[in-house]
Amino acid sequence: MFVGHATFAFGAVVLAAAALGQSRERALALGVAAGLFAAIPDVDMAYALVGLVAVDPTSPMAVAQSFWGASTVIHRAVTHSLVVAVPAAAAFALAPTHRRVAAVALAALVGVVVAVSGPMPAVIVGLFAAGGWAVARAAHAHRVRGTGLFAVALFGLLSHPFGDLFTGQPPELFYPLGVTAFDGRVALSADPTLHLLGAFGIELFAIWLGVAAALWLTGRRFTDHVNPRAALGAAYALAVLVLPPPTIDASYQFVFSVVAVGFVGAVPAPRLGGRSISLPSLPTALVTGLAAVTLAGLAYAAAYAIGVA
Repeated sequence: MFVGHATFAFGAVVLAAAALGQSRERALALGVAAGLFAAIPDVDMAYALVGLVAVDPTSPMAVAQSFWGASTVIHRAVTHSLVVAVPAAAAFALAPTHRRVAAVALAALVGVVVAVSGPMPAVIVGLFAAGGWAVARAAHAHRVRGTGLFAVALFGLLSHPFGDLFTGQPPELFYPLGVTAFDGRVALSADPTLHLLGAFGIELFAIWLGVAAALWLTGRRFTDHVNPRAALGAAYALAVLVLPPPTIDASYQFVFSVVAVGFVGAVPAPRLGGRSISLPSLPTALVTGLAAVTLAGLAYAAAYAIGVA
């Protein structure tokens, strides 16, 4: 959900701003700020770099397993808390105009984390505070200020942890209160492969929401930027015959291969009547690639469901 967090917040805020009659420029500024704030909680993944120490770099699987294993030590705790999100959003909103107040508030937050969880989580919260501060200053420069800045910061921070309920360790939504909201991931299916495919579908929805918002902002239509070659994604259904059934805990082969399908969007097209080739525009490459990946996921899910029926 690394990409999905940001694109969902961006798309939701842009489309909400449009519904409220805001200009495209204003909607863009609000949406970008919300997307950046939604990405900040994953700064705790910085600790996962510890897992790359003393691991064999020639083994991609070992690198991936070590990285994700280390990420579970701190990931989805302090920075994913709804309790932390509210004062953090308020401090970020104050950062451009009331620096001392914001700095004191964020320092107090770090102090609480030190007292509750120790120095390493406090370092992560320090990175979280620095990231939020930087985003707030940039947003303020683009006239996202006051209550508007607080609103997008709060939405971005609050929306983030809910996207993590379907993958891996559930976020500690009420840190540091010691209240456990979920003792495990939310299951979309008793079948672990169907659960993974469902989580993948949620990620795609979040990305498509951002794409829809971007198309509205630029006055473009989906049909203007999707190439028929996206239909090639349906051939990914054959992967069910060669890949072991993927699960959340063993998803690398599926994720890497299905995402690779998206490169069909960037394939140059030959021009009729000549030897030259035509490179697709960036929007066309992205939309076509995303459409191909979506069809690939749907095709694989259908083939798998038929196989287990």
